[in-house]
Amino acid sequence: MTTTLGFVMVGIAGHQLTQQERNYLNHPAVAGVILFQRNFASVAQLQALCADIHAIRHPRLLIGVDHEGGRVQRFADGFTRLPPMSLLGDQYQTDNQQALRLSEELGWLAATELLTCGIDLSFAPVLDLDYGHNQVIGNRAFGGTAYGVTELALAFNKGMQAAGMAAVGKHFPGHGYVSVDTHLGVAKDDRPYLTLDAQDMMPFKALIEAGLPAIMPAHVIYSDCDAQPAGFSHFWLQRVLRERLGFEGAIISDDLGMQAAVAQGSLVERVLMAQDAGCDLVLVCNELAAIPDLLKQLAEPETAPLRQLRLIRLHGRKLSGRFDKLHFNPRRQAIQRDLDRLQHPVLGL
Repeated sequence: MTTTLGFVMVGIAGHQLTQQERNYLNHPAVAGVILFQRNFASVAQLQALCADIHAIRHPRLLIGVDHEGGRVQRFADGFTRLPPMSLLGDQYQTDNQQALRLSEELGWLAATELLTCGIDLSFAPVLDLDYGHNQVIGNRAFGGTAYGVTELALAFNKGMQAAGMAAVGKHFPGHGYVSVDTHLGVAKDDRPYLTLDAQDMMPFKALIEAGLPAIMPAHVIYSDCDAQPAGFSHFWLQRVLRERLGFEGAIISDDLGMQAAVAQGSLVERVLMAQDAGCDLVLVCNELAAIPDLLKQLAEPETAPLRQLRLIRLHGRKLSGRFDKLHFNPRRQAIQRDLDRLQHPVLGL
C-alpha cells in the first residue's frame, strides 16, 4: 500500500474514473487530481467522484480545482456564482471595510461549498496586480494597487482558512504586467527585481507572513533576474521564495501543458525541471493521453519528509452534512444578499 504522496497532480477525462485512471492514480509519483468543468455534471456526481478518488490510497490523494470566481469557476449548477474579484476591488475604493468583510465571507463560502463536495484545495486567490493590459489576468485580480490587493487577499485567505481549506496564492512573483497569454506563448517581464519586490511581490510577502500554505509561480520569464520562467527557476523558488521570503509552504507549478511551459522541453523534461527547481507539486492538467507514458518514465520518488509535510497540510477539512443544506445556512444567505447588492446596485437589492 502506498504510504506517501508523490509530486504530480494529474487531470482526468470525465465524470467517473476509468480503470486506466484508477491504475495510474496508484502510481507512487502521483499526489493528486485536478478537476475541471469536464469532470462536473452535478453536485451529487462530484461528491461521488471525490469520494472515489479519496478511497484509492492512503494518505488520500489531493483534489484541487481552479475556483476563483468570475470566468474561472469550474462548477456551476448548485454552486454560488462568485463574482470576479475586481468587483471587490471596485467596492474597496468606496467602502473598504465592506469590501474586506465580503472578501472574507466569499473565501469562507467558496471553500465551504468545495469542502462539502470533497475538494481539498482551491487554486485561489489571485495575487497579481491588474495593470490594465493583461486580458488573461484582468478582472481576476482584486485590483491594480499592491496595498488594496494585499488587504483583500488577506481577507479572502482568512475566510478560506476559517472554513478549513488551504489557499494557493498565484502567480508568483506577479503575472499582471505582461500582455502575452502564457497559455498560448512565451511571456517576458523585463522590469528590475527591485520594482517587482516593491510592487507585485507585496501581496505574496504579506500572505506568507500570514501563514499562506501554498504558492503557484508564474510561467513568466523575468529577464532581469533569470532566463527561465519562474516555475522552472531555482532563483525564484529557492533563493527568493525559500531563502529571502522564508516561505515554508508548498510550491505548486502552474499547468505544464501551457505553451510557456511546453517551450522548456518534453513533458517528462518539464516535470523534472519544475521539481528540480523547487516545486513540491507539478500540474499535468490536459495532456491526458501522455500521462501513462509519463508515469512509466518517472521513478518512485525518494522519501522527502519535508515535502510530504507540505502536501499533507493541503488536505481539506472533512465537512459532514448535505450540500443542499448550505442554501438554508443564514451565513450563506447573508452573503448572497450582499452579492446581489454588489452586482445590481441600481436595483436597490
